[in-house]
Amino acid sequence: MNHYTREDIIRLVEEEDVGFIRLQFTDIFGTFKNVAITPAQLEKALNNQCMFDGSSIEGFARIEDSDMYLYPDLNTFEIFPWKPQQGKAARLICDIYKTDRTPFKSDPRYVLKKVIKEAEDMGYTLDVGPECEFFLFHTDDDGLPTTISHEQAGYFDLSPLDLGENARRDMVMTLEEMGFIIESSHHEIAPAQHEIDFRYDEALTTADNIMTFKLVVKTAAKRHGLHAAFMPKPKYGISGSGMHINMSLNKNGENAFIDKSDERGLSREAYYFIGGIIRHIKAISFITNPLVNSYKRLVPGYGAPVYIAWSAKNRTPLIRVPSLNGSSVRVELRSPDPSANPYLAIAVCFAAGLEGVKNKILPPDSVDLNIYEMTEGERREAGIERLPGSLLEAAREFEKDKFIQHVLGADLSEKYIRAKTKEYADYRGQVTDWELSKYLHVI
Repeated sequence: MNHYTREDIIRLVEEEDVGFIRLQFTDIFGTFKNVAITPAQLEKALNNQCMFDGSSIEGFARIEDSDMYLYPDLNTFEIFPWKPQQGKAARLICDIYKTDRTPFKSDPRYVLKKVIKEAEDMGYTLDVGPECEFFLFHTDDDGLPTTISHEQAGYFDLSPLDLGENARRDMVMTLEEMGFIIESSHHEIAPAQHEIDFRYDEALTTADNIMTFKLVVKTAAKRHGLHAAFMPKPKYGISGSGMHINMSLNKNGENAFIDKSDERGLSREAYYFIGGIIRHIKAISFITNPLVNSYKRLVPGYGAPVYIAWSAKNRTPLIRVPSLNGSSVRVELRSPDPSANPYLAIAVCFAAGLEGVKNKILPPDSVDLNIYEMTEGERREAGIERLPGSLLEAAREFEKDKFIQHVLGADLSEKYIRAKTKEYADYRGQVTDWELSKYLHVI
């Protein structure tokens, strides 16, 4: 993490010939927004005096109290490496404050900060490592995205089969130039599907990094005449894109999930953390899988989790413990997808895990078999439930779960439910090509 002062930023803007500074923030649905200023306005911004109209951002504020302040986080200052050498562009990620100078409680960054503070009060710090997948598709003659790709590469293939290798290398080099530690990058299982993994960090930094990662990937793809799609399931018949979230708790500088005396090497905290997530996972899905399209990924046959179970021995359950050696023991939640707002997704996952630790919620027995190969009767006998099968089901589970609603706050929860149930209703009213080909000629 950077540790900048106001004077550092003013000096860097002058020395590096920065012409524009983006004051960035994230709306409740995970979309980056920004107000751009010139260096002449930088001191005003650093004094938390820049305002914007919150009523124009979906889910933010009512028209009668729409004026909102941008409070830059100085440690997020970054100069974009892809801009011109003269008149470069930089950014500062901002928190949102109201006119009375109190935090805007529906700001996704504020929601995550609340959970971080709760963890600190319990003596923990939170580390997160995401695994972000995406597709690289061609654009049409107008530069608009398609779902067309000429490549047929698969898992870990390389060029000439992997036609996106050069674009992916450009992404990695740009991310490293911006301070990311890239641990691996490779072609994923589906044609045109890719994954770039960057090093874990503390929760807020990781959420900021996910937003920056998506911006870099999309910008680099465009330079190569491609479109980077973080849509969970852009094409029928192939695997969708996930954003697995790896989580751990640290206490006194040590991984709190480790207990070498346990048969699995897991501490009581680790078991309780898993128990808390499993208790609330159906409501959590409304946040980690926020689109109608998200639930077309969460179907059997494509490697994505469908059933609510955990294991330290195989990859098919919803939650797995991927490493039992050294200090890297962590809990991996496999259901989230990259359309999720990372601040809210990380917040609800950690809040549920911390509730498990606080209330000593034990998880069900681990399932160390291939869940996909079990019969429905075997899964029922083992007490294995399914994740929500649609956005509407997830919304209904969220409405029942007062704890997860409390994590987001009443105002944000209400806005999110209203927006997403409308999204589902709009989808339900559509007449699709599948329906026409299935029914039109026979009925």
